[in-house]
Amino acid sequence: MTQPSPQFSVVTDGGLDALPSLLNQVPVAPFSANFGETTYAMNEISREKLYHELQTNPVHPTSSQPSPQQWLRAFEKAGTSDLLAVTISSGLSGSRNAAEQARDLTGRLVTIHDSMTLSAAQAFQVHAAQTAAQRGLGIQTALEWMRAVHEETELYFTIETLDYLRRGGRIGRVAAALGGLLNLKPVVTVDKANGTYVNAARARSYQGGIEAVTAQVTRRFGEGTPLRLGLLYGSHPEDADQALSHLSARHPIVWSDRTGVNPVLSIHVGPRALGVAAAPGPWPWER
Repeated sequence: MTQPSPQFSVVTDGGLDALPSLLNQVPVAPFSANFGETTYAMNEISREKLYHELQTNPVHPTSSQPSPQQWLRAFEKAGTSDLLAVTISSGLSGSRNAAEQARDLTGRLVTIHDSMTLSAAQAFQVHAAQTAAQRGLGIQTALEWMRAVHEETELYFTIETLDYLRRGGRIGRVAAALGGLLNLKPVVTVDKANGTYVNAARARSYQGGIEAVTAQVTRRFGEGTPLRLGLLYGSHPEDADQALSHLSARHPIVWSDRTGVNPVLSIHVGPRALGVAAAPGPWPWER
């Protein structure tokens, strides 16, 4: 049976943490890490080098969204004239605005979809869009599948230290100092209504944070519910093993995969972090 020709191509931005076994290999408009006068696109710096710089460089890096020109380059790598651009949440970044500027500069028909999330949850939506494309279906079907995936997917993460959020201006100095004094670790999720970070829980230790992340997943979906899991780790891959072990004890796992948090997102969370994107049962189009 011959594979139908795709009607459109999918492109995305550096909010994506690609999961190896999903259809996530698409052109990417990269975010960048800026150390003073030195700038690295996220595909030009390894996670290990970024961690080394975070721990040794007196200049704390900043991150920057893709420029319209970087989006244009991603468009040019796509194989069809019709494009579907999947962006990180507009509540977290101006990447969508840059994609809209690039759309005005290209001769192609570009549909822009705000994922309202990031990381492995964004990877789930890119997979949905790519599945539709590879089946020869249209952009409207891809949009319906991405919205269904978004509605049922939750992303939770925890971090070892609040220092990097403080240094990057994402959390106030007093809040960071208080969190450090009490050794509190936040469990953060993404608000579906506006695509911004909200605190879901707190734990007294980093290991407690991992347990709290998995407890949030079970609370959301109910013990015994079959799950798909995208696991994220920073400098310690074994954190993902621990989270999977906790969840496997309470849920049948119908699919799971893991990946390291990309270098630019690591600027904000620091070297050690653990995240889980979770959704119930099979993919919406498989039901």
